Amino acid sequence: MIDRRSLLKGGTLAGAAAAFAGRSEAEAQAAAASAPAGSVPAFELEEATMSDLQKRMASGADSARSLCEKYIARIEAVDRRGPALRSVLEINPDALAIAAGLDSERKAGKVRGPLHGIPVLIKDNVGTADKMQTTAGSLALLGAIPAADAPIVKRLRDAGAVILGKTNLSEWANFRSTHSQSGWSGRGGQCRNPYALDRDPSGSSSGSGAAAAASLCAVTVGTETDGSIVSPANNCALVGFKPTLGLVSRTGIIPIAHSQDTAGPMTRTVADAAVLLTVMCGFDPADSATRELSGKAPVDYTAFLDRRGLSGMRIGVPRKKLYGQSPAADAVAEAALDVMRREGAVIVDPADIATLGETDESELEVLLYEFKADLNAYLAGLGSRTPYRSLRDLIAFNEKNRATEMPYFGQEIFEKAEAKGPLTDQAYVDALAKDLRLTRAEGIDKTMDDHRLDCLVAPTSAPPSLIDLVNGSYGSGGSSSFPAIAGYPDVTVPAGWSFGLPVGLSFFGRAGSEPTLFKIAYAFEQATKARKPPRFLPTADLKPAGA
Repeated sequence: MIDRRSLLKGGTLAGAAAAFAGRSEAEAQAAAASAPAGSVPAFELEEATMSDLQKRMASGADSARSLCEKYIARIEAVDRRGPALRSVLEINPDALAIAAGLDSERKAGKVRGPLHGIPVLIKDNVGTADKMQTTAGSLALLGAIPAADAPIVKRLRDAGAVILGKTNLSEWANFRSTHSQSGWSGRGGQCRNPYALDRDPSGSSSGSGAAAAASLCAVTVGTETDGSIVSPANNCALVGFKPTLGLVSRTGIIPIAHSQDTAGPMTRTVADAAVLLTVMCGFDPADSATRELSGKAPVDYTAFLDRRGLSGMRIGVPRKKLYGQSPAADAVAEAALDVMRREGAVIVDPADIATLGETDESELEVLLYEFKADLNAYLAGLGSRTPYRSLRDLIAFNEKNRATEMPYFGQEIFEKAEAKGPLTDQAYVDALAKDLRLTRAEGIDKTMDDHRLDCLVAPTSAPPSLIDLVNGSYGSGGSSSFPAIAGYPDVTVPAGWSFGLPVGLSFFGRAGSEPTLFKIAYAFEQATKARKPPRFLPTADLKPAGA
């Protein structure tokens, strides 16, 4: 077990770190299995939105510093002790000082905007040049602190957010093994789902999902290559927004694949997702994918939050392959379609995407090639901050540290990626061209053109499966792949429940359709209000309905 006490300084922060560091995986599992729902103390900020927190600070009921103190205490009670979610890897030792500075600004009449003084947790593959580490959950990158904040972190800080800490994740963003368990990392152990502690939080933004769901902070930031925002949002009853590729800078984020990677908000409400994405997006001269934003005025996505936003919208139902994967998810989706009809939407059913399923092999081929190239470039950029300069070095590190890095699953994906050649290989060039053609022009775009659609809708995925460190994750279904491969936006919203487990609904569409998706997602959220806070049950409530 890595001792995190040396990473965090002072009072409550050191106490939280010590409580976490002192627990072995087995002890945390035992605590989670035996923790009754009532073992979690009441929390006055439970489910608080950013607007709620701004009102508390404006009235003097709280300050940015007191909010941080309350969330840190919540982390100690729920993440380190009690249910032991293991969703937070470390707390920013400068958080309270940063918050105090923002309080001074407020007293002087300066409020930077809706994020001023708001505590935010970010995934541990997003670079911060501070006293925290950026490791992708791997013990190999302990101490490898980047030279500069990732641009999205700088944007958050400039907007007045307090970066409260780093969240656990599926190690290397779940791109190490074909038998991995989502939410497990060598650095943080197994993250748990606050709705049922033996259930999969999903990944790879597992800690961001569990932490937001459990009100360990105001909002969180996740990253996605294919499903890593929307899937944990589904499993933790959150709004997860995977934006169009290039809307948010990728610089300073430990990569999988530049053709699909993006960061995005993970929040308890659509409104908070709109506020957070508004701040996160923007032009980055170091990231060519953001080039289209150069010189453009920033978009305020809160302007598109319309309670009647479903009225007149043409929403397509791609039943082929995206429905029929989970009876529970299908039941929730059918009920949601009825809600949308009552709200005035025109449901086009079916509106199948003819090319679905034709990119399974080519997507993996692209990811393997890009992972090797992009990760090698990232490691090279760290320079002397790490002795590991290549994927090959990391493979050797994992073999040498098998007991701590590979106690449950191996590194088959690492090895497959290492065997790939450069991005000039024809196999890569052809696979990428195929992916973009089948998901864009012949896929989502064609389907939306043919049916004159504003968006498409499908279950995000099945309800959370059980954590299984022996065999790895085995959750069924999911609708993330086509918008992920295309680089198109995808938002999931809590939609319903199965045995006390959350099920989300995904709305996705063309590149740049964030305004439309926010409009639809907000109206759906307000019509259903499906989200409920977690009860930290040891296991799912399997009583039959009416029992």
